[in-house]
Amino acid sequence: MSEQKPDSPTQDARPQTSNGCSTASHGLTNDDIADDVRALSTLGNDTRYEALRLIAEADEDLCVCEIEPALGVSQSAVSQALSKLFSAGLVERRKEGRWRYYTATPRAERLLDVLDETRP
Repeated sequence: MSEQKPDSPTQDARPQTSNGCSTASHGLTNDDIADDVRALSTLGNDTRYEALRLIAEADEDLCVCEIEPALGVSQSAVSQALSKLFSAGLVERRKEGRWRYYTATPRAERLLDVLDETRP
């Protein structure tokens, strides 16, 4: 015996296209998507990713002067990396005298935790 389809759509029915397929959707706004892509794009660079790892794993805020030698790249490259991490909302910074100190944001820590959990 063939299975009968209900006459009326269920509450969780999705809109259908002209070819009968349902339309996929998600709950993110365009701003949410842009923020996520910015964060993930920022992590797609070795220097920025390693800088974030150093900052996140430190016991206290890290000074630029501590990050630079650990990365082994120019001061300019470190400054650019930290600026992009800050713009993407992955680090917070504070100025003390002539130095800036960086700490990972909760979002950055959660992203790194997920990467750690999913690594084979």
